[in-house]
Amino acid sequence: MAILSLAPSLPTRAPTGPAPHAIPTTNGDFRTALRHLAGGVSVITTGRGEDRTGLTVTSLSSLSAEPPAVMFGLNLSSSTYPVLARHRSFGVNFLTASQKQVADRFAGRGGEKGPARYAEAEWREGPSGAPLLQGALAALDCELEELIERHSHAIVIGRVREIRLGGSDAALLYWRGDYERLGWMAEEAATALGLRSA
Repeated sequence: MAILSLAPSLPTRAPTGPAPHAIPTTNGDFRTALRHLAGGVSVITTGRGEDRTGLTVTSLSSLSAEPPAVMFGLNLSSSTYPVLARHRSFGVNFLTASQKQVADRFAGRGGEKGPARYAEAEWREGPSGAPLLQGALAALDCELEELIERHSHAIVIGRVREIRLGGSDAALLYWRGDYERLGWMAEEAATALGLRSA
């Protein structure tokens, strides 16, 4: 049986520029390579009261729209893992460019753990009891649907039960080991459009 391609043939071009530098695969090299992948910064929250904790992630992605579901990777040795498994719900908070301090606290950069990560920000409970950040670009209240353990991590799958939309500020990104921003903050946009004096 013959297989016919309907796609037009594209001319073959010789590669331009220097050849990529190939190196053997190691954990360090893998991490270095992934630093080139820009990602939106989200804070995952779970637990209640003194049992609250959470972490900063850039691995969040949409799993499906019908039903609404998200997924992210979680290290099995993380202090968040047992709390999430116990409470079976979590919040996803998309951070604005002005919320770097929240990202740092939930990444544990200042040594904060558990409930101390929630300091200096305003939180409201979602229907599941998960803390949701006031002023986030958007916040999702999720019910834990499945934990799939693979290698050093678990794939966390959550069914979205409620969505809270925030403003239209610039988004916080993580790229090459540092925070970046995408877009304008609302005040900057208003000033640029002449809606507010500089």
